[in-house]
Amino acid sequence: MTTLASTKPETISTPSPVSNSDDRAAFLREFLRAPFTVAAVTPSGKQLADVVTATVPRTGAPLVVELGPGMGAFTAAIQHRLAGRGRHLAIEINARFADRLAARYPQVDVAVTDARGLRDVLTQHGHDHADVIVSGLPWAAFAPGRQDDLLDAVVDSLAPNGAFTTFAYTHTRWAPPARRLRRVLRSRFEEVVLSRTVWTNLPPAFVYYCRRPRTSLPASASGLPANGTAYRVPAQRT
Repeated sequence: MTTLASTKPETISTPSPVSNSDDRAAFLREFLRAPFTVAAVTPSGKQLADVVTATVPRTGAPLVVELGPGMGAFTAAIQHRLAGRGRHLAIEINARFADRLAARYPQVDVAVTDARGLRDVLTQHGHDHADVIVSGLPWAAFAPGRQDDLLDAVVDSLAPNGAFTTFAYTHTRWAPPARRLRRVLRSRFEEVVLSRTVWTNLPPAFVYYCRRPRTSLPASASGLPANGTAYRVPAQRT
């Protein structure tokens, strides 16, 4: 694990003047190099970023961890909500993405490593738990074992009243990997809420808001909580 940038909480990020077309071109290059790691051909849009980062508090000094920041679409939204407060730690396995992120957001701690090592990264940075974990990881591209390992790391690293958010593309919602992800999320969190669909994103997407991590998993072969309970807000239709 390599740390590329140190956090300076008293300052607010001013991204370098890189055009959206430059970001899209760089993102596409990385997709072509490693399609199963990047798993998308374009960065997430601002509207999706605003929905994903809605759990980042606008008061206090929270520790926000970002998994798979990529080109920084969610990073910008997190920095805007923090407005110089708290700490922001980003974990990115792609070194080229990490270099760009560290240069653009020098107040973000950027670690180049697999997100499954989240617990160790927190310890190395002197943190016990994260208050909010925001994920840009391509869950549908991961094998079941890797999904489990990543979510175990999230649950182990999140504060008892913390929040975990991640997103999925609407067109894959009923595919087997997406259905499995929902079951696993509901087995690891007491509350799982689905956002409205963000139709302006390319492709359209929605967000999972997960709260109150379970300290012990229910014994269920299906991955559902023992009582089968889950919480959901109906998606808005536009």
